[in-house]
Amino acid sequence: MGADQSLPANLFGLSGWSGSGKTTLMARLIPAVAQRGFTVSTLKHAHHAFDIDQPGKDSYVHRMAGASEVLVASGQRWALMHENRGSPELSLAELVAKLSPVDLILVEGFKRDSHPKLEVHRPANGKPLLYPDDPNIIAVASDMGLPGCPLPVLNLDDVEAIADLILDRCGLGGAR
Repeated sequence: MGADQSLPANLFGLSGWSGSGKTTLMARLIPAVAQRGFTVSTLKHAHHAFDIDQPGKDSYVHRMAGASEVLVASGQRWALMHENRGSPELSLAELVAKLSPVDLILVEGFKRDSHPKLEVHRPANGKPLLYPDDPNIIAVASDMGLPGCPLPVLNLDDVEAIADLILDRCGLGGAR
């Protein structure tokens, strides 16, 4: 299982069990990368149904009435909601193709897909490491040392070192 050739070289993932700190790390990585002059988009996989609009809002009414897509726009932002309505879930490559061009795409989740990833691991969670079963994990970020780990192990709080690793891996090493 090698890297998926249909995915862009500027895509990098954070992988780990629930509660490992992926979202917290992502929230710290985005500004660390952006402060270096790079544009960043993120893609997050949800394992459950989710709503980004609220009951009673016009967009919700449109979607519940059966619209395939609802686009909401204002002077500050726009959002497109697409209902699968029984169609299969899109692949990571298909979802990435819907993003506007940026310097770096950070992915949270999609741990079974074959793109380069950093495993976020907290031994206190009692969950096994993922890297032994995923050759696409190139390093591990942890809040504790991991003796015997053959991959680079970074301190989970060293966001600058993690950003360096990701940017180097995606061919964006160095500051802009």
